[in-house]
Amino acid sequence: MSMTKTSFASASSAIVGRDGRILLVRRLNPPAADLYAFPGGRAEPGETPAETALRELQEETGLRGGNPRLFHFYELAAEAESGTGGFLLSVFLVDVEDETEALAADDAADLGWYRPDEIARLPVPPSILDCLERLARARDDR
Repeated sequence: MSMTKTSFASASSAIVGRDGRILLVRRLNPPAADLYAFPGGRAEPGETPAETALRELQEETGLRGGNPRLFHFYELAAEAESGTGGFLLSVFLVDVEDETEALAADDAADLGWYRPDEIARLPVPPSILDCLERLARARDDR
């Protein structure tokens, strides 16, 4: 009897806020094609999760991030086209300079700064809505 080993790819994303809005990109490629999500993607060999979040932020938006703080962690099931057993997703809160303009590039078809109530009406993965709820609870706890 052979046992199939499930492989998980490491991925990270960056939550960037500005003036009460959160930066989202519209994904160009699977998984999550055409969904809005935090800038992010798969780790490259030897990268830490924080390094992945900062690199993906810069590749997809042109923004240079700093001070990554782990916010939450997800184990996401595979989608058929992903070719993996799923993703171990690390989500970081990341700082960027306020005056820097974000431009969609790499895997981002488009991007924008959205209020939480606007995000709730966009096509987003469930993890995005979960993060918004966690952010709101964290603000309420202060």
